[in-house]
Amino acid sequence: MRRIPGRLVCTLLFFVMTTAASSAHARQITDMTGKKVTVPDKITKVYSTSPPGTYLLYAVDPALVAGLNFAPNEQEKKFIRKEFQQLPVIGGTVGQGRNLNIETLLKMKPDVILLWASQDQGIDRKYEETFNKLGLPTVRIRLDSLADYPDTFHFLGELLDRRERAATLQGYAERSLREIAAVTARIPARERVSVYYAEGPDGLATERESSLHAQLINLAGGRNVHRGEALDHFGMEQVAMEQVMLYNPRVILAQERSFFSKVRSDQRWQGIRAVKEKRVYQIPKIPFNWFDRPPSFMRLLGLKWLTNTLYPQRYPLNLVRETREFYRLFLGIALSDDDMREVLGL
Repeated sequence: MRRIPGRLVCTLLFFVMTTAASSAHARQITDMTGKKVTVPDKITKVYSTSPPGTYLLYAVDPALVAGLNFAPNEQEKKFIRKEFQQLPVIGGTVGQGRNLNIETLLKMKPDVILLWASQDQGIDRKYEETFNKLGLPTVRIRLDSLADYPDTFHFLGELLDRRERAATLQGYAERSLREIAAVTARIPARERVSVYYAEGPDGLATERESSLHAQLINLAGGRNVHRGEALDHFGMEQVAMEQVMLYNPRVILAQERSFFSKVRSDQRWQGIRAVKEKRVYQIPKIPFNWFDRPPSFMRLLGLKWLTNTLYPQRYPLNLVRETREFYRLFLGIALSDDDMREVLGL
């Protein structure tokens, strides 16, 4: 049987003791799956096991974030707070290469752990059992659909005692979703733009229309050419070049810069309508992706960008002004002209 390092045993014992001592000041809440959870009266540190949850916490109050799922890259660091960059990397339970570091987690002493409801239930259940044994309350939030976000902002406002801030973000989310829904409802089926979501360095991975990773295509009134039910949560289904040719999409959304930079000169792609008509678009991703991987609150801005990209006449948008306002509101950043060019790839 594998021996637990003595240093970790001491950390565990200390954490359990301090958690028990503070449990007298507690309240019971109902999480977003209906589960009753006892949490501290005052929550000062929160760890989310998934990047979408961590980014959501960052938008509500960066000071609450106990640790990161992975280290930010150099480009991201220019657009996020220094104190956020300096947090320890705890890891996570969602996506490939799960690498949750329990010892680092305990050192940060989070009051609450946020779990992404419905994601990999078997894996999360095992981690949840571990968290509960350590006296760490686990709270599930809904993040699958962009339509979940208004309620999730409201829930976090109540849980974290950040009601005013959360209500502001909730209001933006609700208005944005209503605004886009009103536009797309008027688009006849025959006029809906066909879209191929190109993932990977060669553009030959994609998502089915029901995948949460491609959700913005439907919400923006587009028609995802790769039909059918998602095979799993991870996605990135490999497709043949011949299949893309048969799809012949009017628009291609490029996730990777390496694919976007070479697709126009790659002979294999020259016959595809989107390439011929110069409708291949690089998805913005600074500091967090506007579209997917991870599918975070940034999709609220990404939805406006994509709707305008697909239907500029139906949905005219001053993207520079909207981006400035969004970054100021959600990220606390005032974008300079140079910043704007970098964010939008201008």
